[in-house]
Amino acid sequence: MAERNGIVAAGIMLVDYVHCINHWPQQGWLAEVSHSEKAAGGGPLNVLMTLSRMQCPLPLAAVGLIGEDAEGDYLLHVMDQAHIDHRAVQRTAAITTSTSQVMTAPDGQRTFFFAPGANRFLDLEHFATLDGPQRIFHLGYLLLLESLDRPDDLFGTRSARLLAMMQQRGYFTSLDLVSRAGDYRPLILPSLRWLDYLVINELEAEALTGILLRDAAGIQPPAAFAEAARWLAEQGIRQRIIIHAPEGAWGQDVGGEGVWQAAWQLRPEEIVGSVGAGDAFCAGALYATHQGFAMPETLRLAHTCACFNLHAANAIDGIRPLDEMLRWMDQAICVESARASGFTTSAEKT
Repeated sequence: MAERNGIVAAGIMLVDYVHCINHWPQQGWLAEVSHSEKAAGGGPLNVLMTLSRMQCPLPLAAVGLIGEDAEGDYLLHVMDQAHIDHRAVQRTAAITTSTSQVMTAPDGQRTFFFAPGANRFLDLEHFATLDGPQRIFHLGYLLLLESLDRPDDLFGTRSARLLAMMQQRGYFTSLDLVSRAGDYRPLILPSLRWLDYLVINELEAEALTGILLRDAAGIQPPAAFAEAARWLAEQGIRQRIIIHAPEGAWGQDVGGEGVWQAAWQLRPEEIVGSVGAGDAFCAGALYATHQGFAMPETLRLAHTCACFNLHAANAIDGIRPLDEMLRWMDQAICVESARASGFTTSAEKT
């Protein structure tokens, strides 16, 4: 059998309606919308679109469930333009395609109003025939995939069963989460033993591990991130754990030494929006992992993808070809050397 090559991403698919507002209003008051645009969204599709915009030489494929409506037609058109194989994206007339209204304030922070739509019905049956030549199977976001988040008598959750199925079919498995309040560990922990790679932010890692990574004073030292990564490895993750934050990221190859890489810096006027910055970080990490990059280079590229993401209001348009971003990366300034120079951190949030 030929060596596996490429990335298939599955899960949340939606249409983002992104609005730039002049301020976040108090309840009952008005805010002005200065700019609006429509874009494909959802973590898995953002990862694939980022890789496509980078002109990475990898086959890309998507798995999801969308409606038989104009939004679904739009997503298929976007994937066609990006040369993403969408033969495993199925459609239903029973419910509409998922959408979100994204409100982006002048400081780049955003608020989401999410309509789950068809995503809540994506289930094991939609993966029954998936057995392609790609190397990595990436799933996101748990906690928003209502059917896959349901209990399973043998595996704990249906998402854990799905990841086990994908490993058995020869894929390396990867997972991303959505940041939500509350104790959601029962929905996540069963999946960890069926993972090769985990890329999450510090808030999600803290919620999973119970290890403090950020408080009112700011981010904790890298040693806290190392402790969280060790805890996650003990849950059965097989190869790589990456925990990212606006200030930097900790990367740990299971059984090896971990490393902290500070984030690159952008001036405030360079930041247009942060929609999908965590997905861009994840895309860079997955590409580098697929290509066999060492952990320091993996984190550097992931930070670079997140920084370029911040140059656009939507999740995709800031990304540039890989060669261009690598040239920029070689001159990038990190947190520690820039803190006194008027820079702000890149907002790598999912």
